[in-house]
Amino acid sequence: MNIVYLDEIDSTNSYAKRNFDNFDDRTVISASVQNDGRGRYGRKWVDLGEGNLFLSIILKPSKDFKQVYACLTQYLSVILCHVLKDYSLEPSIKWPNDVLIGDKKIAGILCETVMSKNTFKGLVLGIGVNLNAQKNDLLLIKDKKATSLNIELGREYEDKKLFTEKLLSAFLKDYESFLNKGFLLIRHDYLNACKFLGKEVCVNIFNEKKCGKATDINNLGELVLEHKNKKIALTMGDIL
Repeated sequence: MNIVYLDEIDSTNSYAKRNFDNFDDRTVISASVQNDGRGRYGRKWVDLGEGNLFLSIILKPSKDFKQVYACLTQYLSVILCHVLKDYSLEPSIKWPNDVLIGDKKIAGILCETVMSKNTFKGLVLGIGVNLNAQKNDLLLIKDKKATSLNIELGREYEDKKLFTEKLLSAFLKDYESFLNKGFLLIRHDYLNACKFLGKEVCVNIFNEKKCGKATDINNLGELVLEHKNKKIALTMGDIL
């Protein structure tokens, strides 16, 4: 896996998309500083400094889009949970791909499709992980409670390279199997990481709210809500 290291960039995802044709499949774009990072639905990802992880993986798995690609962020969220457990932490997942420690978010994941006119070219899978942050800086993140690895460990975390290697190695290990089997490959681990199942939740979908009991994550990675004896499967949204 080729890793391209950059000192400062607007966004690793944006850079990867702009230069998509210049890089091979599974090239990683990593930046020390990311000053215009983006999350899902165009939300801004707050840069907490050089000690944190910002990277994007360029993926060119096929010549046409397959349904399994919609679950790539969930696959990466499970991988990240495995890595965090190596540090004796107990991460959880809030559907679809928020990774939490307690009730605080530690990472953001974003997957974007790259098209040329109507032709599918591939995907850019980006992730930002808070490895080193000051508590006051975390207050800059307004939409959700946040944490970082150093705060959870009670000490500065100095080996970003090691964390990156662990994450990418774990990602590649089962990547081909995931492309073949889809969400079913990770469903067991994903369900074990979900702490909201069996609870009443509300999901925001483009300013429309759906509420009900979260009963399951189905084989496609969709959230199943039950309300008044009716079940609906949601393909996108944010649990409030």
